[in-house]
Amino acid sequence: QVQLVESGGGLVQAGGSLRLSCAASGNIFSINTMGWYRQAPGNLRELVAAITSGGTTNYADSVKGRFTISRDNAKNTVALQMNSLRPEDTAVYYCNAFIVPGTSALRAYWGQGTQVTVSS
Repeated sequence: QVQLVESGGGLVQAGGSLRLSCAASGNIFSINTMGWYRQAPGNLRELVAAITSGGTTNYADSVKGRFTISRDNAKNTVALQMNSLRPEDTAVYYCNAFIVPGTSALRAYWGQGTQVTVSS
């Protein structure tokens, strides 16, 4: 069984920084793209940043230049460094990964979500 466990998040003032981490564990054969999504109250879940196994990154326009995604393929982890945080970044952040579990087919997995609150 595969699971994603997130850590980090919390309350920070505008302009501050936070770092989110996510570790994948279980019967993992391979991991493709890993990423972070967020969902604010009343909004749809949206992509924040993603990174392929080869290190190619993709960011939402709203976070470009402020957030940095990274991963450690040996440890099956992905991190999101968030700088210059704004109140509009407040949301529940979810880790996402496309994983081939054991001998099964590729599928998407989600973390439990971690709250990020940015005060003005």
